[in-house]
Amino acid sequence: MSEIVEKAESFVTEILENQLDPKFLYHNLRHTQRVVKSTKELLNFYNLGSAEEEKLLLTAWFHDTGYTNGSKDHEEASCKIATNFLKQENYNPEDIEQICAAILATKRFHQPVNLNEEIIRDADASHFAQKSYWETTDYLKEELKELGIADYSNKEWRDLNIKMFRNEHQFYTDYAKENWDEGKEKNLKQLVKEKKTEKEIAKKEALKAKYKSESPDRGIQTLFRVTLKNHLTLSDIADTKANILLSVNAIIISVALSNLIPKLDNPSNAYLIYPTAIFITFSVVSMVLAVLATRPNVTSGQFTKKDVADKKVNLLFFGNFHKMSLGDYEWAIQELVKDKEYIYSSLTKDLYFLGLVLNRKYKILRLTYTIFIVGIVVSVIAFALSFNFLGGTERL
Repeated sequence: MSEIVEKAESFVTEILENQLDPKFLYHNLRHTQRVVKSTKELLNFYNLGSAEEEKLLLTAWFHDTGYTNGSKDHEEASCKIATNFLKQENYNPEDIEQICAAILATKRFHQPVNLNEEIIRDADASHFAQKSYWETTDYLKEELKELGIADYSNKEWRDLNIKMFRNEHQFYTDYAKENWDEGKEKNLKQLVKEKKTEKEIAKKEALKAKYKSESPDRGIQTLFRVTLKNHLTLSDIADTKANILLSVNAIIISVALSNLIPKLDNPSNAYLIYPTAIFITFSVVSMVLAVLATRPNVTSGQFTKKDVADKKVNLLFFGNFHKMSLGDYEWAIQELVKDKEYIYSSLTKDLYFLGLVLNRKYKILRLTYTIFIVGIVVSVIAFALSFNFLGGTERL
C-alpha cells in the first residue's frame, strides 16, 4: 500500500468516526471499508498498474466522506474533501480530477464511461452479491428512517429492493459478472420467495376472513353451545335429584313394610296404624312425583316437507323425526344447513323447549321435596302423638 493511501485511510477513518452523524447506520466507516475491500478484489484481477490502483483506492476511501456534511449532494462534498486533502499532499492535479470523476460516478443512475468507473461502481454495490446483504439492507432502511428521508414498511422495502435488483442495478466489470452475479441472483430469489410467501399468507388470511364472515358468528356459536350445555347439565342434576328421592322413599317403604306392618296385627300396636299410614302415604306420593319429574313425553316423531319448507319443525330434537325414514331426514338436514336463519331458529327452539322441560322437572321436584319434608315432619309428629296418647291409653 502506498504512503498516500495509508494517509487517506487514517484521515477518512478519523472523520467518519468523529464527524459523521450516528444516524448514518449504513453509509459509515464499515461501508467504506467494505467498498475498499471489494475494490482491491477487482484490482487483483485487472492488474492496472500501481498508479491506477492507487487512484481507485483513494476513490474508494473518499467516495462517501461527503456524508459528514449531510446526505444532499454528498458526492460533490466527497470530491471536495478528497481534493482538499490531496492538494495538501501535493498530489497530481490531473489525478485528483480523475479521482473526483470516479467519485461522481457513484451517483445513482450514472453510466460508467471507463473501466475505473465500472470498478468503483461494482465495488460500491458489491453487497448485493454478499451474504451480508440482508444486514446491510436493514441498516440502509433504518438510516433512511432515522434521517427522516423515508419510512418504508417491510413489504415496501422488499419491493423496492426487488425492483432495484431487476430493473436498475447491474454489474459492469467482467469479473463482477462472473463472480458476483450468482450471489446477487441468490439474494434476489430469496427476496422473491419472501414476497410469494407473504402473498400466500395474505391469501390464506383473506380466505379465512371470508370464511369467518360467511360462517355463523363465533360469539353466537358460543352462546348456543354454552347455554345448551348448561341446560343439559341442569337436566342431569334434576334427574339425579329425582333418583335420590326414589331411592330414599323406596328404602323407607321397604323398612315400613318389613318392620311396622307386621306389628299392626297386635292390638297393642293399634296406635301405630295412623302414623304408619301417614308415613307410607307421603312416601308413595313423593315417589310418584319423582317418577313424573323424569317421565319422558311421547311425541309424534314425524314431519312433512311443508313443515320443513315453512321452518316449523325442529330437526335437532329426536322426538320430531324418530319415525321418519333416513332418506327423508337426510333431505331435511340438507335443507336446514342451506339456511343460516333456519339453523338459528332450530337451535333457539331446541333451547326453548329444553327450558320448558327443565321448568316442569324443577317445579315437580320442588313439590316432591316439599311433600317429602312435610311427610317426614308430620309422620314423626303423628308417631310421637300416637305413642304418648294412644299408646298410653292402651297401657292403662
